[in-house]
Amino acid sequence: MADYSNAFPRRGFNAPMRFEADVFDCEVAGTVPKDLKGGFYRVGGEWYFPPLKPDDAPLNADGYVSAFLFDNGRVDFRGKWVKTERFENDRKAGRQLYGYYRNPYTDDPSVRDLAHPARRTVSNTSTFAFDGQLFTLKEDGLPYRIDPKTLETKGQWDFHKSWKSQTFTAHPKLDPMSGEAVAFGYEATGPASDDLYIATLSPQGKVSHELTVKVPYVSVIHDMALTHKHVIIPFAGYVTSEQRLKDGKIHWGWDKTKPSMIGVVPRDGEAKDMRWFKGPERCMMHTYNAYTEGNKVVLYAPFYDGNFFPFFPNIDGSPFDGSKARAFIRKITIDLDSKRDTWEEEVLWPTPVMDLGKIDPRLMTMKNRYIYSPFGDANQKFDEVRAGIPVGRGVVNSYGRYDTQTGKMESLFVGPTHACQECTFIPRGNGSTEGEGYLIGVVSNYAEQRSELVIADAQRLGDGEIARVILPFRASSQVHGEWMAATRFRG
Repeated sequence: MADYSNAFPRRGFNAPMRFEADVFDCEVAGTVPKDLKGGFYRVGGEWYFPPLKPDDAPLNADGYVSAFLFDNGRVDFRGKWVKTERFENDRKAGRQLYGYYRNPYTDDPSVRDLAHPARRTVSNTSTFAFDGQLFTLKEDGLPYRIDPKTLETKGQWDFHKSWKSQTFTAHPKLDPMSGEAVAFGYEATGPASDDLYIATLSPQGKVSHELTVKVPYVSVIHDMALTHKHVIIPFAGYVTSEQRLKDGKIHWGWDKTKPSMIGVVPRDGEAKDMRWFKGPERCMMHTYNAYTEGNKVVLYAPFYDGNFFPFFPNIDGSPFDGSKARAFIRKITIDLDSKRDTWEEEVLWPTPVMDLGKIDPRLMTMKNRYIYSPFGDANQKFDEVRAGIPVGRGVVNSYGRYDTQTGKMESLFVGPTHACQECTFIPRGNGSTEGEGYLIGVVSNYAEQRSELVIADAQRLGDGEIARVILPFRASSQVHGEWMAATRFRG
């Protein structure tokens, strides 16, 4: 076993998971709905070898893709490493060769490739089904194709040689009406470059429209939003430079003096049509959805008050401020008729949420009513003794359905020794309306040292779960996952 003494705390529930797994006909408490036919695909990071730099960001861990596969009320589980070029190089060497997150200057000389830094991606952030294929994504490189049945890695993908950026976002948006996807690559022409590439992919998986714009300053652009008319690009606070990378530092630092930014451009627009709007200090990671109403763009997003990542230090040398690392569901309205370069913002609920939430995917690009997100319910007690860990600032122990029309919230508590990962909404059928379906999410059972998949009726969270799929071990924690019907894949 590799020595993890100088790495992150890797004991108990966070001990290294150095195996691949197949679990057939998983143990189930309750009854799995038989109309669930497909797979819940998810990906996250696991250190196969310890990080080369002990203070490296956990975002730099190797990709591990897994799936809960549903058929006729039964569920199988499968988990495998994403066999990236980086993963294979490390395996061959028998040790970690790659340095700080997104800094090729810190890599071992045997693999250092300053001309092709995107090849060092670990592809550990999200899954994406498109063009009849399954991909794992990370914003520092191109996607990796994954076999949706076996989860074997099939290699990197450039969308039939049509993609023009070195990088590809972890959060492309699929338009349910047109079948198109819109995606982007930031630092498109190399580390610390100010080129942002935005492109539309046809349902056949080729670029059909593209533009490249210069960003106001180089920052993390992790997510985007899409309406039937506009592309929305939010970012804030994180900064970098080529000199910073040459100095051997981790890629990002936080500059609280930088304004938050939202770019808006028509989907069929050109670079000259991009407008940038400014706001107060925010950490803009994920979005829920957006829609265009007249000449206004409305965005729902769980943005943070300030720096969320303690491993990306404040550039002024001040300590990390956890009081600002809180996400709230916000409604942002941008008036495209106004000459002002600002927006209106409203916090819809006073309770902080985990920013890994979802909507009904059939409403993407359109006005939606419901938002689903994990959150920490302070009224539900956490059993520190049985869990074997201190509660600290709280635990994310519940899934919530937030109604943007009524302002009401309904929740599902997942257990006194459990913590939630991201949730996903599954529509019930072709004829169902928004919100009719299931809410699923993997939860960590600290007391039993295992992972469990919760399944609930999304319209009746207060009634409790329908079923729980129980694994006999701790599965790799996901960053993101999504439900994909079996009919979305070729063959």
